[in-house]
Amino acid sequence: MINVFYRLGSEIVLSQSLTEFATIGKENVLWIDLVDPSGEEKRGVESFLDTELQSRGQAEEIESSSRFSEDASSIFANTNFLSPTGDEMSMDPVSFIITGGILCTLREIPLRSFDLLQRKMQARPALYKDGFTVFVEIMDKRVDLDADIVELVSQDTAQFSKRINQQEDINEEFLLDINQLQENVMMIRENIVDKQRLISNILKSDHCPDIMDKKLTVLIQDIASLINHINFTFERLEYLQDTVVGLINLEQNRIMKIFTFISLVLMPATLVASFYGMNVSLPFDGRWWAWIAILVLMVVLIGGIWLIFRRKKML
Repeated sequence: MINVFYRLGSEIVLSQSLTEFATIGKENVLWIDLVDPSGEEKRGVESFLDTELQSRGQAEEIESSSRFSEDASSIFANTNFLSPTGDEMSMDPVSFIITGGILCTLREIPLRSFDLLQRKMQARPALYKDGFTVFVEIMDKRVDLDADIVELVSQDTAQFSKRINQQEDINEEFLLDINQLQENVMMIRENIVDKQRLISNILKSDHCPDIMDKKLTVLIQDIASLINHINFTFERLEYLQDTVVGLINLEQNRIMKIFTFISLVLMPATLVASFYGMNVSLPFDGRWWAWIAILVLMVVLIGGIWLIFRRKKML
């Protein structure tokens, strides 16, 4: 699918047809948004912009030269947009090309930040002068959404902390939940740092208009604040993980202590019972009260062991 936003008088108009390129001048086009485009749509955009679009494989590469590059007339940038999917996070690559003041974006799936911006562009066309303005607005909305994700992760972390304090369901499954949240936090941090690097490169580019410097600087400051917040959340999760491991170990030690105590308490009584179970002559043989005496001796031994443990505060 292709969405072409171009200026018509004082309004910004949306077209979803390649044939419009024949009648639209480049100076009027602000943004070309490609969503899982067909080969024909990609070739049409490449011919209109006189440049080559990146493939999905190139967009997913992690080398710095693949994440950002520029030539005499264009900027090529790649980043990932986070999308919560249940308990996990998915990263969807997005490619940006800015050439001749026109922004071209290439993505595989619908993204909320893009949909919000498209509606805003048509409602308030005077705010968008060129492709750089649109790019900065996309990144601004994306950073806002990342901030919402960071806030949700912080709330989940607070809930885990509350459950630990109340000692609710402290088990291996709970520990795995914390580990999954740690994975999400690391993915969020990686994604935010990637955007910080991208915006820094755009800011240093000669193609970037000076008027955009202030907005891009504010974005970098916002991202730095998010990085500090997510780092604190990760450290807090590590602390919670250590606490859960400690509580699980304490519970296991308590169980082992109970079993050990029971074994030690019953050991003397078992020894007495073993002696009198042998087929040899022993004291009290033939006495009708012998079994009572043996039973009393076993109870005394058990009580004595229990008192010793109690006095030494080992229970």
